[in-house]
Amino acid sequence: MTDTSETRSADSAEHATQPSRLRRLMRYLPLIAPVLLWTVPCWVLLHGGQHWPLPVALGGTTLSLLCLIAMPLAMMRGHGRRQQDWAAIVGDTLLGAGWVLFTWSVLLGVLLRLALTVAGVGDGQNRARIVTWAVLGTAAVLLAWGYSEARRVPRVRRLDVQLPRLGAGLDGTRVVLITDTHYGPLDRARWSERVCETVNTLEADLVCHTGDIADGTAERRRAQAAPLATVQATRARVYVTGNHEYYGEAQGWVDLMDELGWEPLRNRHLLLERGGDTLVVAGVDDVTAESSGLPGHRAHLPAALHGADADLPVLLLAHQPKFVDRAAASGIDLQLSGHTHGGQIWPFHHLVRIDQPTLAGLTRHGTHTLLYTSRGTGFWGPPFRIFAPSEITLLTLRSPQQPPTP
Repeated sequence: MTDTSETRSADSAEHATQPSRLRRLMRYLPLIAPVLLWTVPCWVLLHGGQHWPLPVALGGTTLSLLCLIAMPLAMMRGHGRRQQDWAAIVGDTLLGAGWVLFTWSVLLGVLLRLALTVAGVGDGQNRARIVTWAVLGTAAVLLAWGYSEARRVPRVRRLDVQLPRLGAGLDGTRVVLITDTHYGPLDRARWSERVCETVNTLEADLVCHTGDIADGTAERRRAQAAPLATVQATRARVYVTGNHEYYGEAQGWVDLMDELGWEPLRNRHLLLERGGDTLVVAGVDDVTAESSGLPGHRAHLPAALHGADADLPVLLLAHQPKFVDRAAASGIDLQLSGHTHGGQIWPFHHLVRIDQPTLAGLTRHGTHTLLYTSRGTGFWGPPFRIFAPSEITLLTLRSPQQPPTP
């Protein structure tokens, strides 16, 4: 009989190799992705039986090749050491367009062609050309709509969240969540102003920003972030760092947010009191902070809760939803997060779910921990949002206890 401890050891060794294999595969992704994003649409649109005239086939193939070369070069120039915004805009836009073309070339190239064949529509060439025009039309409509969705002021999403330990005096507390503003290469100073104006109409007790404030250093994005100083809250404006802060001199963003009047919840907490009841509002640095090498930057929940009464309800700010495992183990009542963007461009959400426990919305974890994951207020990289709308979130906290009669 095989010893069960040996079996467990073998299983553990097998599982241990899986992450390493995934990491090795991810190393080649920057080389593989551009090739797939542009060669698959090129084949489906031009060389899949359409028999286009030579100038059309040659011109389209040349354009695909140029995009294949230009996209990674522009992204390296835009997001690498040089940080050239014009290059980032070109590279990011090509990335988004390539993803949409790839997705719909695969879907329509298979499903629509199959449906046309079953229906007996035309011959092979006609079906191939119908697929080409369907892919191009779908991609054009989605990219135009996605660009408009990315650039618009987010809609306000409102929901009530009942916390069993919340005292009656705190019933009706209004918490506004913004996150993933990603101020970046595309100047969004006016957009930032309008977002802050919208937040101010919500009359919040507490306004939270759960990180990924911007892409780039604080000095480069100061003008876009400046409207955050106008945000109003009756009790506090608080924030935590996201992973993108650590790509652009995180300490500079901490200093700028201090200058703008926002209170950092970097592994610490504050108390929100009303009607004789108290809510602990805590926050942690992003889980990637420690690997940045910056002194004092790391996600440390025990420090964030140090000195807080264990019987009080806790609202926790943590950039990434996957921190909820630690939150649930510590008995946190509600965690607010962002990071996922809801996938941003469908169907990218399937890849996000590999890394995160949830994509968007309110979910329960453990015995009584709730997690709200925002789809984000801005966008990262490609200036498109397709089937993943941005949001400003108003959460009204509810107590199961009957509030006192005035």
